[in-house]
Amino acid sequence: MKSIASLRIRSRSLIAILVCAWGLLCAWGPHAAAEPVPVRHLEGTVHGFLELRSEEGRVLASGDFVQVAHGDQVTIRTLFSFKDGSIDDETAVFSQRRNFQLITDHHIQKGPSFPHPMDTLIDRRSGQVTVRSFGKDGKEEVKTDHLNLPPDLANGIVSLILENIPPATPETTVSLLVATPKPRIVKLVVTPRGEEAFSVVGSSHKAIHYEIKIDLGGVPGVVAPLIGKQLPNIQVWVVGGQAPTFVREQGPIYPDGPMMTIELASPVWQNLAKSGD
Repeated sequence: MKSIASLRIRSRSLIAILVCAWGLLCAWGPHAAAEPVPVRHLEGTVHGFLELRSEEGRVLASGDFVQVAHGDQVTIRTLFSFKDGSIDDETAVFSQRRNFQLITDHHIQKGPSFPHPMDTLIDRRSGQVTVRSFGKDGKEEVKTDHLNLPPDLANGIVSLILENIPPATPETTVSLLVATPKPRIVKLVVTPRGEEAFSVVGSSHKAIHYEIKIDLGGVPGVVAPLIGKQLPNIQVWVVGGQAPTFVREQGPIYPDGPMMTIELASPVWQNLAKSGD
């Protein structure tokens, strides 16, 4: 069993939401197939807490992270509850027998914080992708597609993949499904940017800084910057060692949105003031 310090945040929103806005650009040609990332650190049972902050440092949402392992199969659920009533809820199920392989991923975003509400369900083994969306008239639309989904599909599990990349690896590429306007596959190119120092209660530590580039590939990769749709890179920090753990992530959480930061949260005890009297 892992402690809160070994909390893992899923791939989740900051990447999956960002790229969905540019799904139309991915209509030119498929990407080359890639292999799943080998398991170096087995996942276990975890319950931890996260916070989502604006670029100015304001806390916008609190996050609850629950991970449960049953043999080689693991279920991760991350739920962000926003102060304005919005929710960002993602549940990913994956196997960890030799390689990490996604089984299903269900991602819901709704409320005032999300200009484009979404509900996407991915079943990698069957290749079925169901997208629920809402038009300008408020009517719900449900579309189901069948795709040949690659074995290295990383929806919902990007962070744990980062934690299992050997430190000396110069570059790692995995696939990601984007859901708008039609399900497409893009590539995430992960590059280490060295170590950065941080502290916890005055104790110094170092984290590996990873930069994630969203590669549209082929013609889309050329067109995007020309039409002003060059995608910003995602920044993720992971503590390495025998028990790697996520500590921070920066990037937009919806298309054309501002930069956001997700970090581990520390508990605040209501009776702390009384105990000091």
